[in-house]
Amino acid sequence: MNAHAPSGGQEGPHPSHPLLAELRARLPALTWLDQTEDLRPYECDGLSAYRQLPRAVVLPRTEAELKTVLEACHRHRVPVVARGAGTGLSGGAMPHADGVVVSLARFMEILEIDPQARTARVQPGVRNLALSEAAAPYQLYYAPDPSSQIACTLGGNVAENSGGVHCLKYGLTVHNVLEVKALLLSEAGVEEVRFGGPAPDAPGLDLLALINGSEGMLAITTEIRVRLTPKPPLARVVMASFASVTAAADAVAAIIAAGLIPAGLEMMDRQAIAAVEPFARAGYDTQAAAILLCESDGTPEEVEHEIAQMAQVLAQAGADPIRVSGSEAERLRFWAGRKSAFPAVGRITPDYLCMDGTIPRKRLGEMLGAIADMERRYQLRCANVFHAGDGNLHPLIMFDANSPDETARALAFGGEILELSVALGGTITGEHGVGIEKLAQMCAQFSPEELDCFRTLKTAFDPLQLLNPGKVIPSPARCREYRQTGSARPNNSPNTRNEGPR
Repeated sequence: MNAHAPSGGQEGPHPSHPLLAELRARLPALTWLDQTEDLRPYECDGLSAYRQLPRAVVLPRTEAELKTVLEACHRHRVPVVARGAGTGLSGGAMPHADGVVVSLARFMEILEIDPQARTARVQPGVRNLALSEAAAPYQLYYAPDPSSQIACTLGGNVAENSGGVHCLKYGLTVHNVLEVKALLLSEAGVEEVRFGGPAPDAPGLDLLALINGSEGMLAITTEIRVRLTPKPPLARVVMASFASVTAAADAVAAIIAAGLIPAGLEMMDRQAIAAVEPFARAGYDTQAAAILLCESDGTPEEVEHEIAQMAQVLAQAGADPIRVSGSEAERLRFWAGRKSAFPAVGRITPDYLCMDGTIPRKRLGEMLGAIADMERRYQLRCANVFHAGDGNLHPLIMFDANSPDETARALAFGGEILELSVALGGTITGEHGVGIEKLAQMCAQFSPEELDCFRTLKTAFDPLQLLNPGKVIPSPARCREYRQTGSARPNNSPNTRNEGPR
């Protein structure tokens, strides 16, 4: 996300609040921030169209300091927003005007790597890529690999249930996390809990899956145990060029229908290719309307057999030319282009809005045709990059945030994509979360009764409504407005504050 909206109309910190006096008294220097210039870097996450200054930012170094902060917030009934690296793209880490941002960036220790059990135990501030680098001497790695893996943290991955280019074969975060240790804010105070365990399965209800993707609304993660995956002996990538996006989309469905599960299956359209190739020099076919990147990994024999099968399916679907990576360096270059799509698009437009919807694979062509029509109607360009294997779309809507009219059109464009995702049998998010960005579209995805269930669930974990309030679950008033207007788009305005506890 590269949008920069004006930040006027926001409340500043309240230095006289008794919470801040208590934090100063109980925490060492450089652990808390309450001056406006120090708070600015925390006013938004990667969705910078929505901003809000918090009352204070706290950067605890130990679990004891974290508990001290949470106990003080509990005592003073001050909202808490947990933050990792701030790479999220749905406003999930945007501060609450009356609240405290708790940064877990200093919780960056890899506590244990167990090569026999193929697991690792880490603090939430450990970077995704750093874990794979630490596991490399054991010929292991952490399979979920978001495009921001060089910066994003494991705690943030758990909060958003992040995916990545290899999630088709190896799963999302939820499929690779065994245990989460966390802190709750109960009626009585701060409570330590564990979800899951070191064994492959845990007794009782699957609360571990509930915590993955809960966006900091239920608990604050302090420790994570994850699965590590053996590095495959060989991996190769097929790059297939298509004369139309429809043919490329149909090829995705054909690959899965043939019983093939590539390690990665990604698609980029012409506008994305044109942005990426001058930036990454990945060797992409700039004449193609769309390309597919299909990876096979395993033993040399397995890879050779699967590559041949994929090439046959792609050729039958109209791919021409079809290239196969001839070396590990070329394979990495192909993926480097895909993973640099967001910054590459950022170079050619003042701002962009990165959407995140998921649809059935068989409807990819229909969705891409609809997006092309939206480009004409909204008079904005859109580059499409997405995890084609599981139908997770990432349209990048290009606009100028200094123009209120373009900003409004971009937000309306994005809202229509999400609403169409629901209409096509999909969902409004695949891996970026709901945050504040998709609050209105939750009213399109779920019935009032379902949303009431979500509110009840949050209350069971967070009875005082202090953890990341106003996120993910829309208020009844917002949904009434949505249903009266027949559209979520009028509610998506920049600089929107959190709705707060309801």
